[in-house]
Parts: sequence; C-alpha cells; structure tokens
Amino acid sequence: MRERDDEWTGLMRSAIAGDSAAYHRLLKAVTPVLRAAARRGLARAGQPVDQSEDIVQDILLAVHLKRHTWDVTAPFAPWLFAIARNKLIDALRRRGRRIFVDIDDFAETLPGEAPAETASASEVAAQLQTLPARQRDVLQSIAVDSASIKDTAAKFSMTEGAVRVALHRGLTSLTAKLREQ
Repeated sequence: MRERDDEWTGLMRSAIAGDSAAYHRLLKAVTPVLRAAARRGLARAGQPVDQSEDIVQDILLAVHLKRHTWDVTAPFAPWLFAIARNKLIDALRRRGRRIFVDIDDFAETLPGEAPAETASASEVAAQLQTLPARQRDVLQSIAVDSASIKDTAAKFSMTEGAVRVALHRGLTSLTAKLREQ
C-alpha cells in the first residue's frame, strides 16, 4: 500500500509539472482501485453497483479539475480517497433511499394499465363544430393540419400570442365538452 501511494504521489508530482504521460499512467493506475471502492461503497449502502462507473467518472473529473489544489508535499492517496468518499456520498444522496425489486418476478400478478378513455373522431369533430369560429379554425390548423403557431398566425392575420390563447381556450372547451359526454 505504501509503495502504491509513493508511486501515485510521484506520478502526480510529474503530472503537475507537465508530464502528460505520467498523468495518464496515474489515472490508469487509480481507476481500478476507485472502481472497486465505488462498488464496495454502493454495496455497503444496500444499493445496486450498476452506477459505479458514473461515480468513478465523477471522481476522475474532480481529480482533473481540482488537481491544482493538491499539496505536492503531501501524499496523493489520502487526497484522492477524500474526493472519492465525497463523490460516493453525493451519488448516494442523489439516489435517495430506494429499494430495487425486479419487476419480472411480479409481472403475472401486477394489474395492467386501464385503457385510456378516448373519444371517437366523429365525437371530436361534432364537438369541434360547437366552438367559436376563431378557436375552431386555430384548432383545425394546428391540431389537424399540423401547422405551426407562426404559420397559423400568418394564415388568420393574428399574433402568435393570440393564436396560443385561442388554442388553449379551444382545447379547454373541447376537453370539457368531451368529458361531459
């Protein structure tokens, strides 16, 4: 362990001095250790280890961005492992407390989703005719003809804001009428 820390410290000192090959060797050397630590930390927290690679990438990114803060007279490993511990804690906090259950075990006993109620095209067309002309025209243009708000505004000599208002009001009215049925 002491030899590894001395090697990492030497590589980091060289990297800080501008040796990109040493920096590459350092990152290559620490990655498997960080990966194992992330997997261990996730397992200890009762979490699946599938997110360990994301945590390792966060650690390596933090090392890269904060390498200028490392004290070249201090050993490298404690600095690295402090970052690793903090990144693991951050990841666990983001995940929150979750219990993972494989849904395939329960697929036969879970009820399926109830089909969404839909109105027929003729019902929608009939209710569309009851709307004020401007709302009907805007809905027809945008929802049926797939025109943009900009194109619809130009077509009916309206502002884009007025088209949005007419669209919203028309959809609200149409929805209310279809729910009544």
